[in-house]
Amino acid sequence: MTSTAPRRYHITTFGCQMNKADSERMAGILDAMGYQAEEDPYLADLVVYNTCTIRDNAEQKVYSYLGRQAKRKQKSADLTLVVAGCVAQQEGEKLLRRVPELDLVMGPQHANRLGDLLEQVQEGNQVVATEPIYIMEDITKPRRDSDISAWVNVIYGCNERCSYCVVPNVRGVEQSRTPEAIREEMETLAAQGYQEVTLLGQNIDAYGRDLPGSTPEGRHKHTFTDLLYYVHDVPGIERIRFATSHPRYFTERLIKACAELPKVCEHFHIPFQSGDNEILKAMSRGYTHEKYRRIVDKIRHYLPDAAISADAIVAFPGETEEQFQNTLKLVDDVEFDQLNTAAYSPRPGTPAANWEDQLSDEVKSDRLQRLNHLVSTSAAARSQRYLDRVEEVLVEGQNPKDQSQVMGRTRTNRLTFFNGDIEQLYGKQVSVKITDVRAFSLTGEKV
Repeated sequence: MTSTAPRRYHITTFGCQMNKADSERMAGILDAMGYQAEEDPYLADLVVYNTCTIRDNAEQKVYSYLGRQAKRKQKSADLTLVVAGCVAQQEGEKLLRRVPELDLVMGPQHANRLGDLLEQVQEGNQVVATEPIYIMEDITKPRRDSDISAWVNVIYGCNERCSYCVVPNVRGVEQSRTPEAIREEMETLAAQGYQEVTLLGQNIDAYGRDLPGSTPEGRHKHTFTDLLYYVHDVPGIERIRFATSHPRYFTERLIKACAELPKVCEHFHIPFQSGDNEILKAMSRGYTHEKYRRIVDKIRHYLPDAAISADAIVAFPGETEEQFQNTLKLVDDVEFDQLNTAAYSPRPGTPAANWEDQLSDEVKSDRLQRLNHLVSTSAAARSQRYLDRVEEVLVEGQNPKDQSQVMGRTRTNRLTFFNGDIEQLYGKQVSVKITDVRAFSLTGEKV
């Protein structure tokens, strides 16, 4: 007797917001194919690991999860195993040799094609889809993890060649979506009740460089700033965020637009990676710490209260103690609201991985701890400005640690908790008076 129960799928996502957006698109395809979402990867009939290769530990974790699923598959032949994302793109066929139980290995550019690729698997093929393709305009409908806030991709890929980064190898060249397609997706989201949209790109300031056309003054007519003006008035979308910015292309015109457009949130995520010019040059970042500081000064001139977050790498090959001190000095001077920090991790296929002056794990760990200590001190100082202020909070959920509280984010992206009933407040913008400040979150009471 054959079972007619719907097949169940599980997706585990590692890494960045781009991967989360890709996972939502793949979930949308599986929903449309009649699969049901399953929380437990060991109860699912189809398991997708959407992988990240930025750091070695994320990659190792994937292999340990895969090992367990491979054992399951040896007992249950109808389990379908998929590795998607950046590790899949980087390893390709090698993954099949390492884990022969895999059915499908697919790079990030193929997220939209999951349905077609699974059909090939059902015909008995082991499939590797890592060839570069032109990303057709998105016709897939993502299954969003939230029904208040949504990601919208505006540009795929990256043309930068930072010496430590594997992204251009795995996500391909820059491909911008048309302004019309982006606006249409935002209008659809607004009609479904979404209030907040985060526009996404690996290097969002590069948006539009590959689209045809320029203005009579000779300026390209499709910059990211132009896109913000074009999509800003979508009715129903109350908040617009964007990430990730690159200091090399970040313009004063963009900052002015953010100051002028009321829906654009006062939060900028601009990775600086190092505060030392020699290290920035070795990283092929294309700017100096002086240029980075000028960007921060401009933001604080136009939007004094804006939150600024960033990414930093310590112990890059050849980094001296003095060069590391320059990073600490930048962090101390700027007073970031939040900083994602990492010790340098050599990635296969990147120039820096082959350099001889790699630093020891002890140095990496010591510098990371010192930077993190400074970050939490300066973020706590920066948080003080919220005390006794009234902030607009968009309620996203219940506080998992205290059921009497709800939580949401301020326009500056601070996580904020306050007492309230989730049934009544979910999806509402609430005025909250801040009564307690911490380095990375706030507590307040409803006004």
